[in-house]
Amino acid sequence: MDVIVLSRLQFAVAVFFHFIFVPLTLGLSVFLAVVETLYVRTGNEQYERMARFWGKLFLLNFTLGVVTGITLEFQFGTNWSRYSEYVGDIFGSLLAIEATLAFFLESTFIAVWHFGRGRISKKLSLFSIWAVAFAGNLSALWIILANGWMQHPVGHEIVGNRAVIAGFREGFLKVVSNGFAWTMYCHTLLGAWLLSGFFLMGISAWHLARGNEKDFFGKSFRLASPFTLIAAVLLLVQGHINGVVVAKHQPAKFAAMESHWETSAAVPMYLFVWPDQENRRNAFELLPIPGLVSLLAFGDIGIEVKGLNEIAPMDFAEFQAKTNYDPQKPVAILPDGSPLIRPLTPENAMPPVLLTFLSFRLMVGLGFFFILLSTLACIYREKIAEKPWLARLLIWNIPLPYIALMAGWAVAEAGRQPWLVYKLMTTSQGISSVPASSVGISLLAFILVYGFLGAVDIYLLRKFAIQGPAGGAGENAQRTFSANF
Repeated sequence: MDVIVLSRLQFAVAVFFHFIFVPLTLGLSVFLAVVETLYVRTGNEQYERMARFWGKLFLLNFTLGVVTGITLEFQFGTNWSRYSEYVGDIFGSLLAIEATLAFFLESTFIAVWHFGRGRISKKLSLFSIWAVAFAGNLSALWIILANGWMQHPVGHEIVGNRAVIAGFREGFLKVVSNGFAWTMYCHTLLGAWLLSGFFLMGISAWHLARGNEKDFFGKSFRLASPFTLIAAVLLLVQGHINGVVVAKHQPAKFAAMESHWETSAAVPMYLFVWPDQENRRNAFELLPIPGLVSLLAFGDIGIEVKGLNEIAPMDFAEFQAKTNYDPQKPVAILPDGSPLIRPLTPENAMPPVLLTFLSFRLMVGLGFFFILLSTLACIYREKIAEKPWLARLLIWNIPLPYIALMAGWAVAEAGRQPWLVYKLMTTSQGISSVPASSVGISLLAFILVYGFLGAVDIYLLRKFAIQGPAGGAGENAQRTFSANF
């Protein structure tokens, strides 16, 4: 494999592993703020115990998220230095705001909330955890604004070989109000809250099915179940809005999501279809729903939707006109002096269709399943201990929201290819001049270290979740209950 493929794999490993910790941090911080509010308002000590127990899992998750996030950012200056040089004035400024405005606020008040418990007033503790929840979700906004600019670049001008912000009103304000980025942010945030809700319900169901801390975990379950159902339904609605935005601004990604090759009107959605990118068509198409793709994209079952075979040459021509792109110009000179050439052509200026299509179908399918499961959890929230089949489903469901979120990001990132910055810079143009062997060695190191950290995280989360708020009461029930599952 060449340096481009290895660098993409390394970044994918780093970002996907880091994102394991992000959504649970976003959602649990909101839940902790809610239970702290209930504690201050009612004086019920059970809510304070909930804040302590779920807060322990939150802090563990947050710590590993910080560690993996720091290493992720280093890659912009190592493997992707040409990209950093090109967009540093825009991308770098947004990440700087995220760090100074949001992350430092979040980390400061986490320390106040955790280490100040019992030393500061209840109201100050409440303010601290709400500040954590606000800052954490604000931090995600600035990162997604940076990514959203890569997906739909606005408010910039090209100066020499760099993209820079075009002033304050016509530049910065357009970047931070980028509609594409805001739809991504809403989708990500709802997904994070849904994941956290299922995490809470799965652990609570484990204990409730064994009769352990019924009041404690019953309250946790009753708080989480309607919250999760609302998030699941809103996620479906917002996901449709997101699809409309993608169809408008990234038609190639939308066509890849639906494996749509030829421009036509009243485009059906096939329930069973398999892309054949080599031959630029589908291997088979079964059970069409007439006009559904046209309806989802533009709100009209009869409207025309462009196919990949037309979009790819159009995108290539637009890119070549804007950048004077020369397909035979080296994207990098390797350390041995040889040129690295990865030409973009009218034929290959399209996403990896199979990966984008399958990731999209997986995400949507899981989304409908989550609505069904959260509805059942809401209906039986007072009787979950009497429904072992539902408790079993909720426990085994804990990993599925993570898979759905990763599939969504695969659609967002793979579906943008071959562009690093949409129709301004190809992925190959952003690479550094480093030996493929160096990237391969660091990729292996990332996998080993992250694999170890992931194992530690799962072990500790499982250990503390089983112990419960009493610090060990759940361990006595573990062996007996595990046999039933």
